[in-house]
Amino acid sequence: MTEVDEIPGEETIIAAKPRKSWLRLTGFFFFGVLVVIGVMAAAVYLTLPDVTVVKDANPKETAIMKYREAQSLEKGKKLRRVHHWAPLSRISPLLINAVLISEDDKFFQHEGFDWEEMRESMEKNLDRKKVVRGGSTITQQLAKNLYLRPARTPWRKLQEALIARKLEKNLRKRRILELYLNVIEWGDGIYGAEAAARINFGKSAAELSPAEAIRLASVIINPHRYSAISNTNKRMRNKRLLLAERMFKRTLYDESTYQLLKDEFSQ
Repeated sequence: MTEVDEIPGEETIIAAKPRKSWLRLTGFFFFGVLVVIGVMAAAVYLTLPDVTVVKDANPKETAIMKYREAQSLEKGKKLRRVHHWAPLSRISPLLINAVLISEDDKFFQHEGFDWEEMRESMEKNLDRKKVVRGGSTITQQLAKNLYLRPARTPWRKLQEALIARKLEKNLRKRRILELYLNVIEWGDGIYGAEAAARINFGKSAAELSPAEAIRLASVIINPHRYSAISNTNKRMRNKRLLLAERMFKRTLYDESTYQLLKDEFSQ
C-alpha cells in the first residue's frame, strides 16, 4: 500500500468517528424524550375519569366546588354554595349566545380544541410577556371545572386536554354546553347560570334581558374580580360593548335594543 493510499483512508476514519457518536447521542436524547412523553401520557390516560357518568346524570359537586370550599376553610371561613340546575331549554338563548361569542365562538365547529385561537393567544401572551389571553375552549373549561384543581402545569394541561377529548367523544355538543353553563363559577360560591341570574338579577336564567345576559357573559373571564352588576370597570365596559355589537350583527335583537345597550354600557 502506498503512502498516498494510507493517509486519505486514515483521515476519513478519524473524521467520521466523532460525527457518528454525536448523531448517536442526539438520537438517544430525542428517543428518551419521546419515551418520557409517552409514559406521561399513558399514566395520565389510565387515571382519567369516566366522563360517561355525566352523559345523562347531572353532577351535584365538581372539583372546582370542592377546591374553593377547601380554600375557604383554610382561611377559617365557610363558603356558601349556591347552585341550581337548569336544563338548556330553561336558559335564555341570549345568555347562551353571549357566552358562546365571548368564550368559544367556534364551539359547534371544533372537536374540543380551537387551534387557531390557541396560536393567537400564545402570540399575544409572548408579545405582552405575560398571560393576557386564554385559548381554552368551552370543552376544556368544562374538563377543568368538573375534574381538576386550578394549576398552570404541563401535567394538568395534559390531563385537561385528554379529558376534553373524552368529553367530545362521548357527549353531544348540547350536553357539553348544558353542563358548562351549569357548573362554571359566577362569583364566590355561585355556580351555574340559574344561580347567577337569581343572585345578580333576582330572576331565573330563562328570563334574562339582553343587557343582563351580556353582563353575566362578560365576567366569566374572572368572576371573582369582576361584577356583573357594576359597570365601572373599563375592561368590562369595552367587553360588553363588543358583545352587544356582535350580538346585534347576528340579529339577536333589533337596532333600538342595540342603541339602548350602547348607552347603558358606555356610562
